[in-house]
Amino acid sequence: MTARIIPAPAWLGVIGGGQIGRMFVQAAQAAGYRVAVYTDTARSPAARAANRHDVGAYDDAGAVVRFAKTVDALTFALDNVSALAAYAAAEHTVVRPQPRILATVQHRLREKQFLRSRGFPTAPFFYIRNGSELERALVSLGWNAVFKKAAGGRDGRGQVRIEGSLGLERAWGMLQSGAGVLEGWVDACCDLSVIVARNGRGEIATYGPMRNDHAASVLDRSVYPALAGDAIEAEAVRLAIEAAKALRLEGVLCVEVFVTRDGGLLVNGITPHPHASGHLTVEAFASSQFDQQVRALCGLELGSTSPTSRAAVMVNLREDIRLNGPANPAARESEVFFHVDDEAASQWGGDRGHITALGETAAAAWNAAIEARSALLGRSEPLLSA
Repeated sequence: MTARIIPAPAWLGVIGGGQIGRMFVQAAQAAGYRVAVYTDTARSPAARAANRHDVGAYDDAGAVVRFAKTVDALTFALDNVSALAAYAAAEHTVVRPQPRILATVQHRLREKQFLRSRGFPTAPFFYIRNGSELERALVSLGWNAVFKKAAGGRDGRGQVRIEGSLGLERAWGMLQSGAGVLEGWVDACCDLSVIVARNGRGEIATYGPMRNDHAASVLDRSVYPALAGDAIEAEAVRLAIEAAKALRLEGVLCVEVFVTRDGGLLVNGITPHPHASGHLTVEAFASSQFDQQVRALCGLELGSTSPTSRAAVMVNLREDIRLNGPANPAARESEVFFHVDDEAASQWGGDRGHITALGETAAAAWNAAIEARSALLGRSEPLLSA
């Protein structure tokens, strides 16, 4: 397996205007590339960081193809890109990850069927197209499940917990707009993610696992190291590598797994681009997930994933931020890094940014990150005891 090398200062394209797109832009520009962004919002963070940008709908295959014709290689910074548009773009430029990967993992049924067919452990699931199928599946799962839209509902959106009759009305309403997947509820003791980069020569690099906490089904913070136990962490990495190989990945993806109370692992999902849990790789590793995205896209040798810190914590910023000056809380054992887009904080509808803290221990990094976020948001959050 070989991949054509695309040297700088070639034009790289990225579809997606949020902070993941912006951080790809920054990594590519640092490597000497010029970057064009395709976004649905002209003032998005990635658009304002790029050398140029085009504005259009993510499901507009014609507009995506016109954009693809202007770049030497194309990648993604969000899930909900039309697979049809990605396939069409691949007729005119290099597209990595490959469109078939995007088509597989962006639809929950295809993703679950792929995982099951390759022997990956998952929660029990049913494809739901109508109320009768929903009721039968709920009976089978003991009325304890999660309903997720099959398409277009990623990053915590388009899903609802069903416990008895609780959540049933909302699930029924979601079902009216399209089919979904009903998954058995997993009583997980923790949620882990592993970032995998793989280039066209089959070279693989990994980050993590990171241990993740969510708020309202959206990632709130990630901790490295995960401190989930050596055997569990090794198995999470193995599952992620096997998934990347099975998909014949060229690019970067994230595999999320649940750790059950008895120490088992279940694959929850695959994200076909850098993941928010990997934001901490920018400061905590020799090469970041975005550096690897650039390298895999351009057919280059992957970078080192050696950690540069004993511990790191990333906290997401999704609320309004009080930008009354730089926040710099005292942190004797930690370094704190702010990735806050001032304009995004006040005008753009996506994530406001994130904070990464490094420390000698996970607790020290955690407290430094939480103190920093508290300063930005104007509210306090509980800290960990040393």
